[in-house]
Order: sequence, then structure tokens, then C-alpha cells
Amino acid sequence: MSLRRALALAACGLAGGSVLLSAVVVGKQPARGAEGEPRPPGSAVPAASAAPPGLLLLPPAASCPPAPGWIERPAGSGGYWDSNWDRREPLALINLKKKNDETGEEELSSRLDHCKAKATRHIFLIRHSQYNLDGRADKDRTLTPLGREQAELTGHRLASLGLKFDQIIHSSMTRATETTEIISKHLPGVKKISTDLLREGAPIEPDPPVSHWKPEAVYYEDGARIEAAFRNFIHRADAKQEEDSYEIFVCHANVIRYIVCRALQFPPEGWLRLSLNNGSITHLVIRPNGRVALRTLGDTGFMPPDKITRT
Repeated sequence: MSLRRALALAACGLAGGSVLLSAVVVGKQPARGAEGEPRPPGSAVPAASAAPPGLLLLPPAASCPPAPGWIERPAGSGGYWDSNWDRREPLALINLKKKNDETGEEELSSRLDHCKAKATRHIFLIRHSQYNLDGRADKDRTLTPLGREQAELTGHRLASLGLKFDQIIHSSMTRATETTEIISKHLPGVKKISTDLLREGAPIEPDPPVSHWKPEAVYYEDGARIEAAFRNFIHRADAKQEEDSYEIFVCHANVIRYIVCRALQFPPEGWLRLSLNNGSITHLVIRPNGRVALRTLGDTGFMPPDKITRT
């Protein structure tokens, strides 16, 4: 990829908003006249020269592909971190129109403190184990013998972390449900919750496109649902939560990859550039201030090499 093309893509940014003009320093160069000769010091720069010397102009970001309607991208954010990405920034939770003018800033400060998160959420995204690809219906796509071994290894790994897990939320699809049942044997007492939101699907048309990957459902059907899963499950802790939480989500590669991109505010169209092994562990951390960190992505280092698959 040429430097100009790479810079043009970078100018698109996560937000997908309108960027009228971007410039990147490419090295100090002397000003030159119309014939390419160095311009005398102090001479005027023609109006046609839209950029100072040493800057490379990039094309408008309007050439970036438009985002689906279910993804909110603040116009003009230009790739900067959106601190209110989960709509749980304290100021966003307060109706400022109801502010009492008599108590003023003191009341506002008290209300803000009441809305601030205090705990950190640790989210473990587990991809289901290897399953029978020949099954026509979901109920026939059960785990293979190797898949059951993988789930045992994943459950053992999670238990070895010594964490007090709060819950296991899993996709209602057969392969995710069976993976959850095996993992939960290593985590006795942790409640399990099934949801259709985490079912596999095509979250958003990938960029760059791939000819060999054909989604079973159109993007607008699955995309809004998977985005709803992100909004429902991936956010900073509730203000009432006092202690850090550790939650497990057992679902599918497409869902996990999309969630990682959205949580890190990376372009979600890049989800297919990531790769996840069966039974892998992805660890996201969401701080009280809304900052998100990726501790591990698709970790299967706890599995013997001959047990690792990606199907």
C-alpha cells in the first residue's frame, strides 16, 4: 500500500464523520516558485497553495464507506476517544434542565458523584469449541470429541485464574451452550444465562471485502442484533456496583471480533481481520472512567498445539 493511500485511509478515522482537510508532515522542504525554483524569502505564497511547505494534503474523508445506521459515530470526532461511548458518562445521566438554580454547582457536583462508576468490569469473551460442521440445523452442530476436550481445557484455565466470576452469559446456539456446560463444571456455583443476542451472525460488511466468506444472513438482519448485544453487555459498571466484577461470555468468533473493535473504538468494518481459535479467551477491561483495555485476544496458550483449531 502506498504512503498516500495509507494516510488517506487513516484520515477516515473511526467516527466516519466529515473531515474537510487533513495534513501530515512528510519532511521540511523549501518553498518553490511556479517553475520549481526555491522561492525568495519573504515572497508571498500564491492562493492556490492550500498547504504550508512540508505538508501533504489528504483527500476528503467523504470517500470512506458509510457506516450502517445502527452505529453511532459522532460527526467530526476524527478518531479521538469518545469518553461517552457507552452513554454512561456522569454528565450524560443527568437532566441539566432540571438543575436547581438556588443550589447551583454544589448540587450538580453531588449528582455527578452519585452517577460515577466505582468498579471495574472484567469481561472474558470465550469462543465456542470445535463443532460438527456437517450438521444442517443448529441442534445437529454439536461439539466434536476434540471440541469437548478444548472446552475442558478452557474451563480449567478460567478456574486456575482464581477469580470470583459473577456469571456466565452464553449464546443460545447449541455449540455455545455445550461449551458453557463443560466450562461451568470447573466453576461451580456461577449462574448461567442464555441469550439470543449473542448468536452467530454477520455483524457488518467487512472492509476489505472477502470473496470466500459469504454470510448466511444479510448484514442488516444480524448487524442490529449484534450491535444490541454490544450495547446491552459491554459498558462501564453501574454506579451502584461497589466491587470489581468478572463476567464470562461464551459466544462466537464474529460476535467477539465485532465487540472488540467496538469496545476499542476501532473501525468495526475491520472485524474480519482478526482471527480466533476455538475455545480461546479474550479479556476486556472497562474502567470506571470508561477507558477500555484489551488484556488478551484469542488466547489459547494453555492448550497443547495438537488441540488448537480454528473452525
